[in-house]
Amino acid sequence: MSKTVPVHLRVNGVEHQLDAEPRLLLVHALRDHLGLTGTHVGCDTSNCGACTVHFNGQPVKSCTVLAVQADGVEVTTIEGMAKDGELHPLQEAFWNDHGLQCGYCTPGMIMAAAGLLERNPNPSEHEVRHALEGNLCRCTGYHNIVKAVLDAAKTKGATVSAQREVSA
Repeated sequence: MSKTVPVHLRVNGVEHQLDAEPRLLLVHALRDHLGLTGTHVGCDTSNCGACTVHFNGQPVKSCTVLAVQADGVEVTTIEGMAKDGELHPLQEAFWNDHGLQCGYCTPGMIMAAAGLLERNPNPSEHEVRHALEGNLCRCTGYHNIVKAVLDAAKTKGATVSAQREVSA
């Protein structure tokens, strides 16, 4: 029988306590233990970015973080981006600009883009492309994804971090 350790997570503003094996990845804690399936497992090698979440406000690939490392950390997933039934400006822009096809990479793309807009509220196209280099999409040519991020940057409130929105 595997030894477990108590882990205190604050995810999307909600406190969670779980007993986790020390080797449990954050992505699996979110999906399998908390039922937050918007964070996708795409590769298990940190190459695709489908599992990107915010870790104390910074985008990280949750397949590279152990759940025990998230003890006491504020984690924001794609489910935490919308507020009071209203889509986050990035979510709205991805919808309006057709920044997705199958949608598998979309949560990770949005979380990575939110991190960019928090650091740089008015990025150039080159800066958007550079910020999304760690996120792969197998369906699109990235044109509409980049367009969506640039359009969201023009929208008032797009730079308000999901962490602050959840805390509000």
